[in-house]
Amino acid sequence: MKYKVSYIRNKMGEKLIIPIPPQSNFKVCPSCGYQWNTREQFLADPDLAIIGYQADFRVLELGLLLFNHRCKSTLALKAIMFRDLYEGPIYRERRTGTDSCPAYCLRENQLVPCPASCECSYVREIIHRINFWPKNAVEDPKMMKSAL
Repeated sequence: MKYKVSYIRNKMGEKLIIPIPPQSNFKVCPSCGYQWNTREQFLADPDLAIIGYQADFRVLELGLLLFNHRCKSTLALKAIMFRDLYEGPIYRERRTGTDSCPAYCLRENQLVPCPASCECSYVREIIHRINFWPKNAVEDPKMMKSAL
């Protein structure tokens, strides 16, 4: 299977290659086999809920967004797969551990936006947008579902 790739640089300036799954098979639940063909189907699924974020402070885009599926499985997706959902400023400095930091990134289940002017805050905005994404109860017939 061919993947599109995105390139980012870490704090040391090293170029990292990030694979982006094709839209025809966005994610498959490892537990029950449910398949989401697109990111939009994934986000609109009422049987999914975002439950957390595991920050990667070396390369924020490699942090993991955590979702629970109705089959009781937890799915982890890299934050870079949702980067385009944010259009605001991305700050260059991290404020973690300063007086202006509420330390949301250190608490995996904290899902609210961060008020700090910090490089991590844009991921918090993405989480907020996902958390309030409209859910669609109508199942797309192109999606595949195994028996639960």
